[in-house]
Amino acid sequence: MGNNASTHTSSYSARRVPPPSESTDSFNEKEYLQNEDLVNRLQTHLNLDDYARNQGPSTFKDLPNPIVAENINSWESDILSTPKNLFAMNAFTKNEPKKLLTKRSSNIKDNENIFNLKVDFEGNPVTNQKSSGRCWLFASTNIFRIPVQKKFNISDFQLSQQYLFFYDKLEKSNQFLTNIIDTAEDDLDARVVSTLFADPISDGGQWTMVVNLIEKYGIVPNTVFPDAYSATSSGTLNLVLVNKLKQDALVLRKLVTNKRTSKEEILELKEKYLKEVYKVLTLTLGVPPKADESFSWEFVDKFDNFHRIDVTPVEFFKKFVGWDLKNYVSLIHDPRNEYYKLYSVDKLNNVVGGEPVLYINVPLDDMKEAVIKNLKNNQAVFFGSDVGKFFSGEEGILDLDNHDYELGFDIQLKLSKAERLRTHTSQMTHAMVITGVHMQDGKPVRWRVENSWGKDSGKDGYLVMTDSWFDEYVYQAVTDLSHVDKKIETIYKGEIFKTFNLWDPMGSLA
Repeated sequence: MGNNASTHTSSYSARRVPPPSESTDSFNEKEYLQNEDLVNRLQTHLNLDDYARNQGPSTFKDLPNPIVAENINSWESDILSTPKNLFAMNAFTKNEPKKLLTKRSSNIKDNENIFNLKVDFEGNPVTNQKSSGRCWLFASTNIFRIPVQKKFNISDFQLSQQYLFFYDKLEKSNQFLTNIIDTAEDDLDARVVSTLFADPISDGGQWTMVVNLIEKYGIVPNTVFPDAYSATSSGTLNLVLVNKLKQDALVLRKLVTNKRTSKEEILELKEKYLKEVYKVLTLTLGVPPKADESFSWEFVDKFDNFHRIDVTPVEFFKKFVGWDLKNYVSLIHDPRNEYYKLYSVDKLNNVVGGEPVLYINVPLDDMKEAVIKNLKNNQAVFFGSDVGKFFSGEEGILDLDNHDYELGFDIQLKLSKAERLRTHTSQMTHAMVITGVHMQDGKPVRWRVENSWGKDSGKDGYLVMTDSWFDEYVYQAVTDLSHVDKKIETIYKGEIFKTFNLWDPMGSLA
């Protein structure tokens, strides 16, 4: 793999990784047949019992189609006979339904932006990822910058997300082509192959991917490698790289299956392709600092004292951020699967040879307890959630009571968290930072969230997340191992219990 091959060695490389498998949870029929009236009406209308006995379930595709003119006329008459439905139709056809269905009671009062437990130092300024999917890089660097600001008494400071973004794109390209070579014998339509091709180098990522980048490349201040246009608006960059990588992947697949092609020839060609990726990245983002080469960082602290520091990116993280990233674990809440077990995701990574993506599945109370312990120790928390659900953007409120879809459409929406995961209705879509919580009677009521959508989003760039929203749409929180039970550390250092398929919701990138 030449100069672009990863030299990072993993302390977990000896883990036994079981093959990915589908969830073994059995289908709970009672859960899905609670509405006895509906089931009875369906059986009467379609004579399902008789039909199944006479024809067999394999012929269900031949059932009559109920979408016929007679039924449509009947449905329309029934719906429009209700004045409330007429009112709703007039309103919804001219307006955004979600806005009309916002509940007045969901508006958080001013005093509910007060939190009785908050880290004593929140990074500044509020960051903005703009038109890119780099939330995970913003969430992590927003945490990492706090020790630097404290150490040097800096009021405004930002770490370079573009620095990590550049090397992440390069490493993900190598990871993608490596996965393509590994699966070259599989049919192009095989699910794992089609999933790889669907999204070769997403802007998104996971906590373990941050760790892999930091350990190999370190970090630099934003002033050393500030955002280029294609970092803030990554559409064209991704279009070029995705098409190029897919083209390269097809060639590599053919060569791997051609027994006359040597391994050395394949790796030499892959390195050539990666050099071209590096060229595209350099032309769009600029030349990044090298991990082991010194750069000069000049700044003025809040007392107007001038400083100049010469340091490498790897040294910068070790000296000024100072976190031992091996002591941080990603907790998830996935009610489909067993708790207190270690999970990974097949072929989901950014650095070849780096740490695998690792999760420990825990009950919600354990996750919240860990987050609160971190906050009590003045440590903000990286977390992953499905931010688009029941989100009031203008007010910056994440609350299950934000929108009353059931009232507006006179239907029921009752999927559980496990059912939403099983049916790909919800998954991690966004990474942010928890910096505070409001406690009542020893229980969390609402959480303070630092976002990366600029100061005009929410309340000066911060969101309020209700605890009930946390229950339903928070999937991940990263914690210092010192703030969890010792059994979590034992699980983390043990063997992987199950590996999710790449297309599992837990394989999503924030």
